[in-house]
Amino acid sequence: MAETKTSPYLVLARKYRPTDFSTLVGQDAMVQTLGNAFAQNRIHHAFIMTGVRGVGKTTTARILARAFNFEDENGRHPQLDLSKEGVHCRAIIEGRHVDVIEMDAASNTGIGDIREIIDSVKYGPSSAPYKVYVIDEVHMLSTAAFNGLLKTLEEPPPYVKFIFATTEIRKVPITILSRCQRFDLRRIPAEIMSDYLETILDKEGISFETDALAMIVRAGEGSARDSLSLLDQAIAHGNGTVTSSTVKAMLGLGDRARIIDLFEDLMGGRIGEALTTLRELYDLGADPQTMLSDLAEFTHLVTRIKVVPAAGEDASLTPDERNRGQDLASRLTMRALTRAWQILFKGNEETGRAGNALQAAEMTLIRLAYAADLPSPDEVIAKITQGGFPAGNGNGGGGQSMPPRLPSGPSGSGGGGATAMRVNAPQLVAQQPMAQVSTQPRAEVAPAFATISSYRDIISLASAKRDVLTKLALESQMRPVSFEQGRIEVALEPGADPAIIGTLSARLQTWTGQRWLVMVSTKAPEGLTIRQEVQKKKDAATAEAHDDPVVKAIFEAFPGAKLVNVTVREDAVVAEEEVAQAPLEEDDE
Repeated sequence: MAETKTSPYLVLARKYRPTDFSTLVGQDAMVQTLGNAFAQNRIHHAFIMTGVRGVGKTTTARILARAFNFEDENGRHPQLDLSKEGVHCRAIIEGRHVDVIEMDAASNTGIGDIREIIDSVKYGPSSAPYKVYVIDEVHMLSTAAFNGLLKTLEEPPPYVKFIFATTEIRKVPITILSRCQRFDLRRIPAEIMSDYLETILDKEGISFETDALAMIVRAGEGSARDSLSLLDQAIAHGNGTVTSSTVKAMLGLGDRARIIDLFEDLMGGRIGEALTTLRELYDLGADPQTMLSDLAEFTHLVTRIKVVPAAGEDASLTPDERNRGQDLASRLTMRALTRAWQILFKGNEETGRAGNALQAAEMTLIRLAYAADLPSPDEVIAKITQGGFPAGNGNGGGGQSMPPRLPSGPSGSGGGGATAMRVNAPQLVAQQPMAQVSTQPRAEVAPAFATISSYRDIISLASAKRDVLTKLALESQMRPVSFEQGRIEVALEPGADPAIIGTLSARLQTWTGQRWLVMVSTKAPEGLTIRQEVQKKKDAATAEAHDDPVVKAIFEAFPGAKLVNVTVREDAVVAEEEVAQAPLEEDDE
């Protein structure tokens, strides 16, 4: 019996490679631009396609070569409607047309290879209307090769077209880019890629699960070739079907639902359950570093949904990711999410370098669980004022008090960490009792520096003019003795530069447009400089803060704490001034 020969298997990426622009997915903007150019007969002689791997750069180049050389019974006429094959189309599709020359610049980088192109350009096409040169990975050409191509690229014969493709557009010299029409091919959106894969599977008669396709699309990162290669592998791995379980095993992914369970345990402070889940996933074959990456990816997803709620409707998300991600986004604070991202990002690096990846991953989760929701300063103050952080007890014989223990969530087998879960929790801010003041908005009037009425106005004017030296001299090297319009009398501090008097007079004349007389007082300086007054008020505020009950409670709860700075809010100062100036009522007396 005669043996029947079976044709070799053609991978999906080649079998379903687009042959015209109607089947090219995800590049509508480029197709529209080219369509308008062909319709108006404004076809450039050189094109450069750039984008990440697998988005259709070389495919677009071959389709353009078909469009340039389209010929049918009506004659030669370039067009983008390639639904009907022309005279030269089949040969170009199969890569055997003599007038469409493809060159891989990665293996033909030198000036000698470009010299062959320059020499062959002199001769017209053999049968097609145009001779088309397709140079893939053009950024790999040497500097001499680029320079040798410049003249031909700028003024080619009318029958020559150049099409370049590259993934590294920044490595292409600007002299080349300026001679080409550039198209940036974008990553294919997830929803378009999912529909494309479903169409191919329907043509192949292969059953699939939507969640499995979502995993493949996510792993493909917007690349059609990568997604189709993964789909090919998934079909083989699943013995003719594409299921979530087989794709997870193929990609080495932990169960997405278990990853979300792990995330919830960590954010809830249930470190015992979290470590148990991590160990179970590890025993099932999941890589520790991959699990940390999955946790970081889910943290990013929840954060995006919190900031942009529409992100929860992404077609590439599984139902668990969509529903539970939206729920977690409504319950977790932004502070908890950003801290989780930082810890996971750092832990991922540590796990990659560690000798025992599982141990490093466990330490990362422990760190995350206990730091999931460290209290903000406002919450610490609120807890102290409400008696939530009692003073520490003695530790040993030294009488040192222990730092307060953060609230712990319920734990399974290993104790609890801090909990980051919130259900419409109000912001807790310590409030000090204040006197009743007027609630009318205080009108803010910008100071008119053209008319100076006080010494402090001069300091404000110097600050507005960004004259730092004059401002510092006014604040620390002299004291005001008397002030009137056009005349100032000051007392210089010991060691002050006398030349500052002339400088100040000149500055004032420039700033105000009138002459100012600045005199040095012969009297002994009395009082304080502006800088000394500010420091005195700051010292008084610091002393007052040390006597504040809340601050005392903080010092008791956190031994070794120091009061670093005291800031007096402007609205509090204004309120005190209004209370002091308000007329007293009989009850107030």
